[in-house]
Amino acid sequence: MGRVVVSEFVSLDGVIEDPGGAEDYVHGGWTFKFDRGAEGDKFKFDETMEAEALLLGRVTYEGFAAAWPTMTDEVGFAEKMNSMPKYVVSTTLEEAGWNNSTILKGDVAEEVSKLKEQIGGPLLIAGSAQLAQTLTAQGLVDEYRLMVFPVVLGSGKRLFAESSDATTLKLVDSKTVGDGIALLTYEPAAKE
Repeated sequence: MGRVVVSEFVSLDGVIEDPGGAEDYVHGGWTFKFDRGAEGDKFKFDETMEAEALLLGRVTYEGFAAAWPTMTDEVGFAEKMNSMPKYVVSTTLEEAGWNNSTILKGDVAEEVSKLKEQIGGPLLIAGSAQLAQTLTAQGLVDEYRLMVFPVVLGSGKRLFAESSDATTLKLVDSKTVGDGIALLTYEPAAKE
């Protein structure tokens, strides 16, 4: 059975918006002010290589689809990004032209539950704030991998939406890399 893994670059105040600077966000590209170090780069490389598929929202998908098809490297990262299956959740996208892409248009929880049954490895979500929030609310996220940067941005899209319900997570791994970036891995705590 597949596992939904949310992997995000996040500020200390929970912002995940535009870490790479490709959008119109006032603090766009905020992650580039920090060195992740070799360990941080290895963390991102390893999680991508172990992923069986990408699960993305439309905005993130369109950004990735515009950038990745022309990228190459010597370690196989770009090849993996371009060759692995990609599932994009969208009600407006008509065509998904990036290699091995499928549009999911039905009920998000139902579609992702089906994917979890069909896929044996991690379904990796990167960016895709609205999708991550929706799947969190539905209890479909199995793991959160957060690369927490030592910066407070003050505004922007946050990983966790406002809710009247509390959600308890269990820390399963942590380490610090590069310029004080915390790599935190959480799983939902068992319900009692």
